[in-house]
Amino acid sequence: MPHIIVKIAAGRTEREKTDLAEALANLAAEKLAIDPETISVAIEDVQRENWVDDVYKPEILARMDSIYKKPGYNPL
Repeated sequence: MPHIIVKIAAGRTEREKTDLAEALANLAAEKLAIDPETISVAIEDVQRENWVDDVYKPEILARMDSIYKKPGYNPL
């Protein structure tokens, strides 16, 4: 029962976030051969000016060994 957490720069509409959550759940269900109803998706808005300190450093840079799709940017 996967739980997917997405952190995105604030500013997306509720519709965009709902569509993203549905698409991620459906894709994960397809790739994992499970029922999409068993998947939950959380979306957390992060202010752009806080991205480096709130997301990049603690959740990307500090956990690079568990990041399967690495970012194509380095804000440092």
